[in-house]
Amino acid sequence: MAVHTAAHHSSGQVLPFRESLMAMLGVSFVTMLVALDQTVVGTALPTIVAELKGFELYAWVATSYLLTSVITVPIFGRLGDYYGRKPFVIASIVVFTAASVLCGMANSMLFLVLARGLQGIGGGMLVGTAFACIPDLFPDSVVRLRWQVMMSSAFGIANAIGPSLGGFLTQYYGWRSVFYVNLPVGLLSLFFVWRFLPHLRHIEHKGKMRLDWPGALLIALSLGSLQLFVEMLPKHGVTVTTAAMLAASVVSAYSLWKWERRCPTAILPVDMFRNRSLAALFTLAVLGGFSMFSLLFYAPLLFQGGFGMSPKEAGLVITPLVVFITIGSIANGRVVSRVRNPNLMLYIGFTLFALACLGVVVATRAMPEWLLMTFMVIGGLGLGFVMPNLTIFAQQSAGREHLGIATALLQSLRMIGGMIGTALTGTLVTHMYASGVRSALERDQASHWFADLGDPQILINRDAQATLLGQLAHAGHNGAMLLESAREALVSAIHLGLALAAVIAVVSIWQSRRVPPIKIRRQVEPVVHAD
Repeated sequence: MAVHTAAHHSSGQVLPFRESLMAMLGVSFVTMLVALDQTVVGTALPTIVAELKGFELYAWVATSYLLTSVITVPIFGRLGDYYGRKPFVIASIVVFTAASVLCGMANSMLFLVLARGLQGIGGGMLVGTAFACIPDLFPDSVVRLRWQVMMSSAFGIANAIGPSLGGFLTQYYGWRSVFYVNLPVGLLSLFFVWRFLPHLRHIEHKGKMRLDWPGALLIALSLGSLQLFVEMLPKHGVTVTTAAMLAASVVSAYSLWKWERRCPTAILPVDMFRNRSLAALFTLAVLGGFSMFSLLFYAPLLFQGGFGMSPKEAGLVITPLVVFITIGSIANGRVVSRVRNPNLMLYIGFTLFALACLGVVVATRAMPEWLLMTFMVIGGLGLGFVMPNLTIFAQQSAGREHLGIATALLQSLRMIGGMIGTALTGTLVTHMYASGVRSALERDQASHWFADLGDPQILINRDAQATLLGQLAHAGHNGAMLLESAREALVSAIHLGLALAAVIAVVSIWQSRRVPPIKIRRQVEPVVHAD
């Protein structure tokens, strides 16, 4: 086994330029896979629910994916630190692509939720290992920032075409095609990673690594019960079951903390949380994830269900959000290594995102599309200034031995924030929408129609709407007025959910002052090359 140092190449990278480019192409395609999936599915989701019937599982299509990936990210982040990342990146592409095909074959909401859970395992492995390949290949953080633009661009291209592609495919080829689109991207990324990504290792190990299974199990228990608690509370209130879920989550989290302090091969190195800089960045990742996922998941429902747009129109309005995440990331890469205080970018980013959320909160159906798209541009730029910096700052603060787990944990915590955000916003929307519709029906002495109108999918499914309007007219009710009341209930429910996301973004601006001043410095460190 030969030891290469990054100093072999004057530009602070492990491989020569051509090999670096090919390896980065592989990693970029992997990133594209995850990004494409997140945005395409968001736009198609209202249509999927309308066909598979099961609005109570709407949030679970997102949260089952997030939950399984949140659990697998730290496990594979740690394994990648220890064994090298390449084998896990390859395995994750295979799992993710196969699960995508299963999602496309789903014949019920439950099947889709389970397939999304499997896809989340693949996605978690991808995020836990692929993101950490970049500091492996480019130990010098200034060089890394330049190369990271390539990954941000791939992420952005996928994000840019995602919503429109999701709307287009759903409208013309049916929602199943949005999952099958992962197949060609998966095969392409598999080829490049297999062929060009080197097998790098940073920790010399003697004997067999012991994986911290009790730690992994406790992570799964604490996050799983937290997820169930967040889902059940607004629907059922404080019951024995919800209280038990919260208790299980708290006890598992406390046990995890105690266990990881004693365990020699801890999956979560507890000393990382004592690092002031990392602790502050981890908190920001949770808060940022909460706001970001709330907007990404509920803006399409607002535009389609509340404002009556087609999937294609909604996709077009959301596109600037994801295009400008890339533009913001590229601009950030140019600016952050040149400004005296890189932390300033976090303040600017969160401020812009808070403004975008507030913009959507005051949006009405009469608002021109260009204005809605302007809010999306502002939000995208904000996220483009925040997300890459959280990763770069964490890698800078973590040190070489914790590099993979710190990168993985940051992504994982962002997903936990997203999981809580989509679940809370989702339960809030379901609850408020149902009570709004119920009171409108009671005013019209039409309460027994609640089964038909109590589910927001009726506002998206045009055919079902036409049938229902006919039935209501036949029964002597003003169907158009009742549908309009349902629409207004959905809009005000989503507005309240996104107002919460805006408040969290404002809290993030305040929280940013806890991040100690970060210096983007040059650093060149030895790497073990296992090929």
